[in-house]
Parts: sequence; structure tokens; C-alpha cells
Amino acid sequence: MVILATLPGSSSLFSSLPQGPPPNGSTTSTPSQPPIPIPKYPPPLKSQKSPRPPTKPSTPAFKTVHHRSKYYKPVSDGVIASDGDRSVVIGESGVSYLLPGAPFEFQFSYSETPKAKPLAIREPAFLPFAPPTMPRPWTGKAPLKKSKKKIPLFDSFNPPPPGTKGVKRVEMPGPFPLGKFPVEGRTREEILGEPLSKAEIRMLVKPYLSHNRQVNLGRDGLTHNMLELIHSHWKRQRVCKVRCKGVPTIDMDNVCHHLEEKTGGKIIHRVGGVVYLFRGRNYNYRTRPQYPVMLWKPAAPVYPKLIQEAPEGLTKFEADELRMKGKNLIPICQLVKNGVYISLVKDVRDAFEGSPLVKIDCKGMHASDYKKIGAKLKELVPCVLLSFDDEQILTWRGHGWKSMYQGAPSFLIPVVADVASGLEGSGVPKSNHHRLETKAVSASPKMMSLWKSAIESSKALLLDEIGLGPDALLKVVEEFEGISQATEHSYPALVMSSEDGTGGTKAEYEGYNSEDYSEDEIYNDDDDDDEYLVNESLEEMESPVPLGSLPVDLLAKQLGEE
Repeated sequence: MVILATLPGSSSLFSSLPQGPPPNGSTTSTPSQPPIPIPKYPPPLKSQKSPRPPTKPSTPAFKTVHHRSKYYKPVSDGVIASDGDRSVVIGESGVSYLLPGAPFEFQFSYSETPKAKPLAIREPAFLPFAPPTMPRPWTGKAPLKKSKKKIPLFDSFNPPPPGTKGVKRVEMPGPFPLGKFPVEGRTREEILGEPLSKAEIRMLVKPYLSHNRQVNLGRDGLTHNMLELIHSHWKRQRVCKVRCKGVPTIDMDNVCHHLEEKTGGKIIHRVGGVVYLFRGRNYNYRTRPQYPVMLWKPAAPVYPKLIQEAPEGLTKFEADELRMKGKNLIPICQLVKNGVYISLVKDVRDAFEGSPLVKIDCKGMHASDYKKIGAKLKELVPCVLLSFDDEQILTWRGHGWKSMYQGAPSFLIPVVADVASGLEGSGVPKSNHHRLETKAVSASPKMMSLWKSAIESSKALLLDEIGLGPDALLKVVEEFEGISQATEHSYPALVMSSEDGTGGTKAEYEGYNSEDYSEDEIYNDDDDDDEYLVNESLEEMESPVPLGSLPVDLLAKQLGEE
């Protein structure tokens, strides 16, 4: 404090603080002023704000009408909007866009368009392409400055010489047989050329088995912009690798059909969800079909609801009973996000053989994904969708369901019927409770094929009447045994012998089918029981051939003389 007292101007350091208590006799107090006064600004005048004129977007691509909007306009088949030769059409394939000179009607997605007709649209009908007045295609960026370097351009028919600098690897056209050269083609058959041999397919596919350069096909399926992307892959390589994941993998045949139809290529190899698309022997990048690029994703139209309170063939009470039973049902499988669901349709069909209800677990998947899966199952299986609750798909096989194994032997094990067949508490009269359907319990498809071949070759019998007694059943079996033995051993045998004594037998009859003897490839001949049965049957059977006339006897006689 002594040091502070000696500093110049030390008396004014704490001048803002009170010096001490006021005297007792003073009645007036002077308020202390703040060291920095608070500035006061005048209120802003309304006239100073100049209103900005509303700027309208030059192109409809910048309009986001369908986001958080309640736009709903019912539509019917036909043209709903047109701008000269350019129009928006509603047809069997949903919303499509027709441009002058286009080879087909453009769509956002070619493979994932529902077959049901749309009811309404969620945004005004605009063409998602660049307007014809735009000087260049919209890329979202300003045009680049013209490069001073002259970059050489090459096509499929005129590849660069090997060792050229500044050029990426460009594969030669072909492959072509010896003595043949590329030919300029316009149609798809001319561009593809002659069919590839197995050796050529193996040569083309092998380098791309572990290749990362690929086209990824997701939940939207084959979209319009993928067509140009596939052609950009074909610019430098003959095969384009397409990896499919998610919803489109349920129906891979549909994806492959649209890939070949829209791109003009040929699928030469397919493994699971991976497809290898060949561009053709006579493919030329410069004469390829060029498509305009979609600038934004159009809003999906409104389709009919998949889940109904009373589906086809059921009342609301019966549908609710099935939904209550489905809550305690164990799912047949669990689908993961971006998986490959190639065997899902077959799994659902097999599950319907044992249960009228089937549930699929879709935990963690997007709601639109498992709804699309349910719509595909409804068309491909077919089945009736009951609910999407708890991220699970619950389906019912319906009244018109038929088993896949119509010719299979039925063991007539009574299976509990569904709610619609007449159970207690289902709203059906009790007089119909005794009419429980008896479902056929079937074995594996391999066993079914063996059983069918056994019936066709008269080695097995399918009984039409089941209510037979022991004596009647034994009589039927004995009659069938005699017929089967006569059918199997009544063919004339032809003995063929040669000069050296070797010979052979050949059964000649019409209608020979090698598939009838497919059981021999499965069952092992080394079984002891089979050998015992075969030896016993040979001892009891009398040979119609005279003794000593078989080729084996002739061979034994010649060896004995030598």
C-alpha cells in the first residue's frame, strides 16, 4: 500500500468506489455515475428497409414443392403435362417422360416401378431434365476454362497405341475370331455380334472378379442416370461389373432384363447379386445412344395402400385374429440392411407349406425398404399382406393357395387350419368346425423328384383310396407287385456276340428315359441288405436263356481249350 501511495495519480485508481460511510447529519445523497455511459441508439426507421423483390427460380429444378408440402393432385392415364414435344405421361409403368427422338419413355427407375397404377402426384408435373434453352447440361458448377492442352480422344474402333502417355488404359474391341474385324453396327444384334464362347467368357470375366471398379445398384434399382454411367465404364473396358444390393435382389431376373434392354449389352455371368455386363464385339463409344441426365429425383407418386383392414377373402374380424396370431409367430428369417435377398421368395413359399402365416423380421431397415419388399412378395409369391408392425412383415397365403408339390404322396397328417377355415372364436358357426382341411406334409424337392420318377417307372404306387382294410390293402399291393415285375422283365433281350467271344446284352424298347434310373446315382450298391435281396431274387428267378449260350460261357469254353 505504501508503494501504491507513492505512484502518481494513485488517488484516482478506485475513484468509482465509495470512500467511506456518509456522515450521520447529511440528508442528501448524490448517486454515483457509471464510468462508461450506456449509448442510446435511435430506433430503426421502417423507411430505411428497402423490400427485396421476390426472385423466382429460373428453372423448375430448384423448386422443392414436394418437401413438407400437402400437394395432392389425382391423375388418370394419359398426358398430364406437356411443353411442346416434351410431355409427362401416366401409364402402366407409372410416371414416365417422353422426349422427342428418345428410343423409349424415360423413367427415374426402370426396375423398381410398381405394377399398380398411381392415384395422385405429390408435386406439379415437371420434366426433370435441363430445358432445351440451356446452353450446356447443368452440372451444379460454373463452366471450366478452356484447357490449353489438346487431350486426344479415342473410341472403341481407334484405340491409342500402346505406351501413349496421358491416356488411361483402353481395351481393344472384340474379342474377334481369327481373320475377323470390327464392323460398324446400329442395332443391338449387330453391336453384340456373334455369341461368346465359354473360353471367351472366362477370359473376359476373370480380370473383374476382384475388381473395385463397378456400378452399385441400390434400393432405387436401375435408375436413368446409371445408363450413362455404364457407358462411361464401357468406354475403357469391355465388361461392366454391376453389384446389386437391397430390395432389387429379390427379383434379379427383372433387374437383368432391364439392364440388357435399356443398355443394349449382354449379361455373360451372374453370381448372386453381382452381374457382369458385356458391351458387345462391335461396340463404339462415339456412336453410342446418348441420354439426357436427370437433374433431380422426382417425387414418388401416390399408390394404393398395401395394408387393408379387410384383405381379400377375409372379414375385418378374421384379419384381426390373424394379426393377433402373427404376434406370437417366430420369423422365418431376419433381413439386414443392404443385403442380398435372392432366396427370400423361395423361403416364403416353402414356409407356406407348413403354416398359413409367415413373418419376416426387418429390424433396423428403412420403412420404405421393407414396404417395397412386401409389395414384391405380394406379386411374386403371391400372398396377402397383413401388417408391417414392429418392423416385421406378416403375410397370409390366402384362400386360393395351392401346394407346390401336387403329385407328392400325402400322409394326411391333419394340420391346424387357419382362422378363415373355421376355428373357435373366429366368428364362424360351430357346425363347420369338423371340416378341418387336411394339408399334405411334403418332403424335400429332391425326394419329390425321386418319388415322381419311381411312380413313372412303375416302381411305386400312389393310392387314391386311403380307407382300405388290411386285406384290401394287401391285395392291391400284390396286384401292383405282379404288374411291376411283368413291366420290368418282359422286354426282349438281344444277345450280341462277336468272333472273339465277347458279347453284351441290350434292352430295346421305346420310350427309354435315363432320368428313370436316377436312384442308382444316389443309393450305394455296396449295401449288404441290397446284395442279399438281389442274390435271393436271382436264385428264385428262372433264366429263359438256354444253358451254355451266354457270352460268358463261350468265353470260358475258349479259355478252357487254350
